[in-house]
Amino acid sequence: MEFFRIKHDIPFMSYGKITTSISLVTFLFAIFFLATKGLNFGVDFTGGTVVEVHYAQSADLPKVRAQLAEAGLPDALVQNFGSSYDVLIQVPFKQNVAGAKLSEQVMEGLRKQDASVEKRRVEFVGPQVGKDLIDNGELALLLVSLGIVGYLWLRFEWKFGLSAIIANLHDVVIILGFFAFFQWEFSLSVLAAVLAVLGYSVNESVVVFDRIRENFRTMRKAGVAEIIDNAITRTMSRTIITHGCTQMMVGAMLFLGGETLHYFAMALTIGILFSIYSSVLVASPLLMMFGVSREDFIKPEKTAAEEVSP
Repeated sequence: MEFFRIKHDIPFMSYGKITTSISLVTFLFAIFFLATKGLNFGVDFTGGTVVEVHYAQSADLPKVRAQLAEAGLPDALVQNFGSSYDVLIQVPFKQNVAGAKLSEQVMEGLRKQDASVEKRRVEFVGPQVGKDLIDNGELALLLVSLGIVGYLWLRFEWKFGLSAIIANLHDVVIILGFFAFFQWEFSLSVLAAVLAVLGYSVNESVVVFDRIRENFRTMRKAGVAEIIDNAITRTMSRTIITHGCTQMMVGAMLFLGGETLHYFAMALTIGILFSIYSSVLVASPLLMMFGVSREDFIKPEKTAAEEVSP
């Protein structure tokens, strides 16, 4: 089904050197911010205390933050959890301070202003657990990346696998670069979004690559750039519909999901936008740089002399 019919092929490859140069600069900036600022890891990774409380009326979050600052917890993260009556408070790990004592300090600070506040749940995350989560997250990213390379290598050809993994890692590093530059909280939900973007981005690359492979077999007289331009143009309708619908759902989470889902949806939004860009304007130009040709898919026909010779 094509809702958006494009009659003439768009010359994407004529801008290939420009777009890959822009991507390289953006990638280097992301690496720079990751190296200098680093990620702002949440309680999930650094360790700390999580307290869920319930109010009889809608909670005033700025007021709650002020109460906790007066109680000696200015670095506590406060956000709604499920409804405006429920509040999730995350207090970073403090040396020589037990988690139970931190939770009592939180409740004492809140009850000074509202004695009816109710403690629903308390969880403690040790610093060692947070370190293990970071290590496991890095391992998950590595294994997913290796799996993508292997899948594309087997399904297409090594040039496609290498192009796709460079483009996909480009998306992931840029997401992390945004979180490092703005110092947004990096939590387990954001890590899940990054892993989801890897799969989402490779799906887009596979669709484009599959059409390129088909074009190599059907467009016998066309050049490589023309074949790739046609493949991308022919998949534009699918790209607009798929990514548009996905972004509508992610946008709902971003603007209506509250602080709990905000950074998860933000990571997905950045990933969706850059996965479109990288599949079209990074992975495909890289294919040309790596010298993809019709011979990678179609073996040259043997001449009569070659067939007769032993």
